[in-house]
Amino acid sequence: MVSALALSGLVAAALAPTGARAMTYALAPDQTLVGETGSYVTRSEDTLLDVARNNDLGYGQLMAVNRGIDPWLPGEGHDVSLPGVYILPPGPREGIVIDLAAHRLFYFPPGGGMVETYPIGVGAEAGMTPRGTTRVVSKIAHPAWYPPKSIRKERPELPARVPPGPDNPLGDYAMQLGWPSYLIHGTNKPYGVGRNVSHGCIRLYPEDIKKLFAEVRVGTPVRVVDDPVHLAWIDGELYLALPPSRSQMDQISENQPVTPQVPPDLQARITAAAGDEADRVDWDKVGQAGETRTGVPVRITEPPGSGAPLE
Repeated sequence: MVSALALSGLVAAALAPTGARAMTYALAPDQTLVGETGSYVTRSEDTLLDVARNNDLGYGQLMAVNRGIDPWLPGEGHDVSLPGVYILPPGPREGIVIDLAAHRLFYFPPGGGMVETYPIGVGAEAGMTPRGTTRVVSKIAHPAWYPPKSIRKERPELPARVPPGPDNPLGDYAMQLGWPSYLIHGTNKPYGVGRNVSHGCIRLYPEDIKKLFAEVRVGTPVRVVDDPVHLAWIDGELYLALPPSRSQMDQISENQPVTPQVPPDLQARITAAAGDEADRVDWDKVGQAGETRTGVPVRITEPPGSGAPLE
């Protein structure tokens, strides 16, 4: 777990990519923040797509904090930030919670006290994935893919059935949800993880879905949320995380300049969350977070008596 103190003054450690790994953290009952940050110094043979996968980050998540670096040819000696700190979604901590805005899946194993988090690929357009609650109703190893009519309309050359194997976009494992035609599954195109790429299903790296598939039981509850404003009180200070908007994530994925897009209700949301401590909010930090939208949690209050700037 990363504490508020660590967040206010992180020291990055060089991390070598050693293959993607699910991030698992001990979780106290009142804990709202998990994760750890680091940095990686690129080698001449690296791409940032590989760096993202090797550190279990989504591609868009990595590029949101490393803008301006060529993802295909970053070159040797670039210091790449690894933004692995997360504010947990509010609500029940049970089963699977999918945060569409953050492009993350959180799994709370039975018994409590732990959380796992995974990067995900989500729907290419807003509204493609239902919000709300459902359950895992079945698990399928080495699934066949039956392209739905909507996809066959776009790609009439597709066969009615794609057998298991390297050409199957579901990968090696799939979990059917209570919503018909919606799955949590692997992929044969792992570099789509962390982007807006699917027709509504949730995609994971092959190594991540293998682990999650083995742990999740049929009947596990699944909750899907899509709130871009992540706020949490941590050790008496208010933190804000703003992941890129859907359109910004598309720009990041296409290696294009990112157009600033501040959530219209941001000030009202922060004022409500701050309550009686609203005079401690540093609105300059809020403005910067709204402009940059890196998704990394930042402290937006100042200690009592510090003379925090007012709006």
